[in-house]
Amino acid sequence: MDTSMLTRLGAVVFVAVAITVAAIEMARKGEEPVPPATVRPGGAGPDPLREELHRCALLGEAGGRDPGCLAAWAQSRARFLAPTPGTSSSQEAR
Repeated sequence: MDTSMLTRLGAVVFVAVAITVAAIEMARKGEEPVPPATVRPGGAGPDPLREELHRCALLGEAGGRDPGCLAAWAQSRARFLAPTPGTSSSQEAR
């Protein structure tokens, strides 16, 4: 085969693949995407600390003077910085 014949064959294959991909994509447009389900950790009800932190975030600068917000932030820090179960001082030294 000569070079021009291979070029034409490559172009035809490329166009065929492009048309196939476009047809598949157009067929998928009718499908509605399924929103991801929100799952709370532990399957428990609403977390009061999370709700209080959200309220404090809505207060903005006034949250720094609110005693409820200060307590919620302290509790959040304690949760975050608490050692994980099974962690001992010997493992932390490594």
